[in-house]
Amino acid sequence: MDQILNQIGELVLGAVPTMVLFVLLAAAYSMLVRRPLGRVLDERRARTTGAMEQARAAIAEAEQKAAEYEDKLRHARAEMLGAREKRMKQWNADRDKALAEARAATSERVQAAKADIEQSVAGARRQIEGMSSELSDQILRAVMPAGARPEAAQ
Repeated sequence: MDQILNQIGELVLGAVPTMVLFVLLAAAYSMLVRRPLGRVLDERRARTTGAMEQARAAIAEAEQKAAEYEDKLRHARAEMLGAREKRMKQWNADRDKALAEARAATSERVQAAKADIEQSVAGARRQIEGMSSELSDQILRAVMPAGARPEAAQ
């Protein structure tokens, strides 16, 4: 058993330099690799988070500008439609006015034509009435013998 303990003691004594080297290596790794790598990762995380926040802010700003643009576009369309309706009303009013003037002018022409026709009819009636007695005399002269005429009786 002493021999086993001696061997274990020698192994532990031989392992001391390895343990010291391991501890030194772990300390060097911590100082040379782990801390700088942690700082770089923290900085990267901060930059990524900051970039994501900036991207979110940019997206929000873009959405706000898009909403403003849509609002302005909606107002512009409403103004255009209002102007178009106003123009259409003006055109309709002008058309109605022109139609009314044309109807009035046509009505005046019709009235004038009716008056002309009535004058012509009245003139023709007078002429017919004036000629009717003359025609009746001519008919009587042509139909009746010369002695039986009413002119001869007088």
